Amino acid sequence: MDDTGHHLLIVEDDPALQELLVEELSEAGHRVTACDSAEAAMAALSQAPVDLIISDVRLPGISGLAWLERVRGEGLECGFIVITAFGTIEQAVEALKLGADDFLTKPLDLAALQEAVFRVLEHRRLAARGEGEAPAHFHGIVGASDAMQSLFHDAARLANSEAPILLLGESGTGKELLARAIHAESPRAEGPFVAVNCASVPAELMESEFFGHTKGAFTGAHEARGGLFQAAQGGSLFLDEIGEMPIALQAKLLRALQEKRVRPVGGERELPVDVRIIAATHRDLEQAITDGDFRSDLFYRLETFSLRLPPLRERHGDLQPLITALIDKHAEAQGKRILGVEPQALEALLGYPYPGNVRELENAIMRAVTLAEGERLSHGDLPERLRQHRPTPATTLPSAEGQAPWPRLEDVEKRYIHKVLEATGGNKRRTAEILGIARKTLYRRLEE
Repeated sequence: MDDTGHHLLIVEDDPALQELLVEELSEAGHRVTACDSAEAAMAALSQAPVDLIISDVRLPGISGLAWLERVRGEGLECGFIVITAFGTIEQAVEALKLGADDFLTKPLDLAALQEAVFRVLEHRRLAARGEGEAPAHFHGIVGASDAMQSLFHDAARLANSEAPILLLGESGTGKELLARAIHAESPRAEGPFVAVNCASVPAELMESEFFGHTKGAFTGAHEARGGLFQAAQGGSLFLDEIGEMPIALQAKLLRALQEKRVRPVGGERELPVDVRIIAATHRDLEQAITDGDFRSDLFYRLETFSLRLPPLRERHGDLQPLITALIDKHAEAQGKRILGVEPQALEALLGYPYPGNVRELENAIMRAVTLAEGERLSHGDLPERLRQHRPTPATTLPSAEGQAPWPRLEDVEKRYIHKVLEATGGNKRRTAEILGIARKTLYRRLEE
C-alpha cells in the first residue's frame, strides 16, 4: 500500500519535537498540520478532516487524554496515536481504553514512528473495506512491522515455486510457523506437511528415517517401512536444523533434490518422489562449510531462495499485537476469560529484550495465563526473569584515587551540544551544521 498523501494532525507543545515530527512526516509524503494545544487542534479539525492525529499526553489546557476522549466521543473515525513519557505505561493503557490506536514513548524512535503511522493508517483503510487486520497476519503469523510485511510478501511469492527454500533466523523466531504458512499458501496446500528436526534423529537412523528401508535391511528391520520423503509425497517436507545433518547424508539429500528419486536402505531400485523441501537453520552455514561440516553444493542449492526471519528486537511495533494475540490464543486454549494486562505487567512485557524471541514471549504469556486468577494478567503472573529485568544502568569509568570521576561520554556530548546551541542563539539548523550532524539527529538528541 502507498500510505503517502494522508492528512496528519500533530498536537505537540514542544517546538523542537513538533518541528521534528512535521519534517519527518512531511518528507514521507504526508500533508501535516501542527498545533501546540488541543484547543487549537479542535479549531483545525473544524476546518478540514484528518486521517490521523498524533498527540502528546501532556498539553497546556485540555490534556491529551481528555482530547482523545472528546475526539472519540464525537465519533471521529480518524486514527489516533498518543505520545507519552517513558515509564508512564498507565497513561498508555488508559489511552488505549479511550480509543487510541497506538502509543509511542519518549524519546521518540523515528523508525517506530513511521511504522506506527503506517500501521494505523493501513488498519483504518482495511477496516473501511471490511477487511480488519488481515495483512498483519500471514496464515496465523502476526506481524505488522515493515520487516514482517516484507517477509510475508516474499514468502507468498516463493510459495508458488517448486524450488527448495532455506529459512534463516535465530532460535525462537518462528521458522516452522513460516514453513507451514508457505505450505498453506502453495499449490501443495492439500498435500501433507511433514516436519522433522534433524538434530533429534540419531545419525545411525537418519538415512532410514528419511528414505525408508526394506525388510531385513538391518538388524531390527522386521518389515519394510517408508521414510519421510514418502510420507510427504505430494506435499512439503520441512527439515528443521538442517545444519545438524551428517555430511554423508547431505550428499544423498542433494541427489534426492536433483533427481527427485530416493533409494530405501537395503533397496535395489530408486523410487520417485514428489516433495517440496523447506529447510531451516539458526547456524551460519557458510561458516559450517569453512569448518567442513556442511556441503557447499547443498548450501547453494538451498540458498538460492532464502528468507531471513528477523529477531523480535528488530520487529518494531510488533510486540504489543503479539502480546494481545498470544493472550487470546492461550486464554481460549485454557478456557479462561482474560480481558487485559495490568499496567505493571504490561511495562515488564514491553521492556524485556526477549533473547529467545517469539518462543520466549509465548512461553511467558502461556505461564501468565495459566497462573492468572482474575481477568487481567498481573505482574506476579509473569516469569521471574521478566519481573526482575531492569535496563542496564549507565556506568562511569573508575577514577584515580583523589580525582573526580571521569564524566560519561553522553554527559560530555550533552554539554557540548547545549554550548553550541547557546552560541548560535538557539538556531538549530546552524547548530546541526557546526556539530556535523543532521537536523533530525539534533532534534532527537535534544528530545532525549
